[in-house]
Amino acid sequence: MKQKLQTFGRFLSGMVMPNISIFIAWGIITALFIPTGWCPNETLNALVSPMQRFLLPILIAYSGGKMVYGDRGAIIGACAAAGVTAGTETPMFIGAMIAGPLGGWCMKKVDAFIQPRTPQGFEMLFTNFSAGILGAVLAVLGCLAIEPVCLALNSALEAGVSFLVNHGLLWLTSVIVEPAKVLFLNNAINHGVFTPMGMNQVAETGKSIFFLIEANPGPGLGLLLAYCLFGKGSARESAPGALIIEFLGGIHEIYFPYVLMNPVTIVGLILGGMTGVITNSLFHSGLVSAASPGSFLAILGMTARDSYAGVILSIFLAAGVSFGVNAVLLKAFGKETDVKAAQKEVAASKASSKGGIPVPAPVLSAAVSLPKLAFACDAGMGSSAMGAATLSKKLKAAGADVNVPHYAINDLPADMEAVVTQASLVDRVKKQCPQAKLYPVNNFMGGAEYDAIVSALLAGPGQAAASAQPVTSGIARPERIVFACDAGMGSSAMGAAALSKKLKAAGLDIPVEHSAISDLPRDVPFVVTHESLAQRARTQCPAARICPITSFMGGTEYDAIVSELMH
Repeated sequence: MKQKLQTFGRFLSGMVMPNISIFIAWGIITALFIPTGWCPNETLNALVSPMQRFLLPILIAYSGGKMVYGDRGAIIGACAAAGVTAGTETPMFIGAMIAGPLGGWCMKKVDAFIQPRTPQGFEMLFTNFSAGILGAVLAVLGCLAIEPVCLALNSALEAGVSFLVNHGLLWLTSVIVEPAKVLFLNNAINHGVFTPMGMNQVAETGKSIFFLIEANPGPGLGLLLAYCLFGKGSARESAPGALIIEFLGGIHEIYFPYVLMNPVTIVGLILGGMTGVITNSLFHSGLVSAASPGSFLAILGMTARDSYAGVILSIFLAAGVSFGVNAVLLKAFGKETDVKAAQKEVAASKASSKGGIPVPAPVLSAAVSLPKLAFACDAGMGSSAMGAATLSKKLKAAGADVNVPHYAINDLPADMEAVVTQASLVDRVKKQCPQAKLYPVNNFMGGAEYDAIVSALLAGPGQAAASAQPVTSGIARPERIVFACDAGMGSSAMGAAALSKKLKAAGLDIPVEHSAISDLPRDVPFVVTHESLAQRARTQCPAARICPITSFMGGTEYDAIVSELMH
């Protein structure tokens, strides 16, 4: 059921997401030039209605048709949407979501029937006229049949929304929205449901609260802040970085793993979401268009002129409530076992390709040919873009000059040979690319997981069996460990303290010192340093075991070191 909901929601949001930049363009024009905007202008205000009534729905339909049947499906879907939008003043976003895929499907069926029956030399004639005739038919059908149905649906939705608003119950939507987000339905809810409803409301009032129900970063911000102060293990260590990305980057998926570690925290997210909705309802605040990604900066950019106080308060009050509730929940019910299980899974992944302890990044040889590789997420934008950029950097650092593309799962080319994706999306990727080798990750920020992937990719198929064998099993436990950085002060001191704490917790009495690389004693047996400094460390200490890491804050990498030393 979850996978079917994700697939359907992805299909809906997939029609909106490619056009989100045009929604933002329309939002900027609306915020500036409508009579209540920042720079009222009667001439430029004339852009608002045509873009809302025709451009945006037709673009949505174009994307929907393209998802079904490529370029031919796209143009027929757009033509059908033109018929839907022609006879009413109401923006037909729901109609576009119906007309677009319908046009693509019809074109696909028509081509399947006509192409085998087309005489040689008449291909262009049949191709053009079949699409033209179908487009005309669907445009008429859209105007006479689809449009009235969509008007009825709009009326029903407006009645339901009016009931919730008039009775002060709109906050109840958070009971559905917040858990659904954690199941990676966030884009489906925001762009498949709330964006069309919000656009209709903007046509009437100039702003809409619906753009903020899912996009508000406050609940996730509060959760991550609670983990920063009251979390345990690697979750606490990685939370500050995730918090910055959530607040300023607007990538909500970044906090989903933290909810899955301790599912009870969903209560804090729901209450935080409710607080945000109630605040915006009391202040009558809203946005002029969809804010994507849902960062604090993007939301401010789309905020209506009279709504800044309500919108800003809704974010910080939602964060405050989420933080307060989740702080109590983490202290009372927080489970370190879940975090450790995730760490062990990462460590096992590293061990299978690196031999337990992180080893120097392999150098790509001419004999190794990288597979056709991509990074995929639900929407193909925020999460996968960040992951693809990180993975590309790591591959280049290892000597592979490759840029990893990112896709929505539904847009993955069928000939992909290797795909990196979030662990909960693996089944969908298998259906899209059944021949591809899959590399699931639990955290889009997970440097340790990416290291394991890089090592596996660069090992080459002929070395797969060898890479799965531990390469450090014969190394004796060192008498001391030196944590080295360039200056021997801030980074290495912080890393040495963190590693020493983990070693003591595991019952290992191994002293950990910190040093500048240039000051490393040549007889030191074990050196931990950043991967970019590993070669300098080897030159300084040729007999030492060099253990490169990707982050001086990297809890999972330290756990892998401790695990290997214990064995």
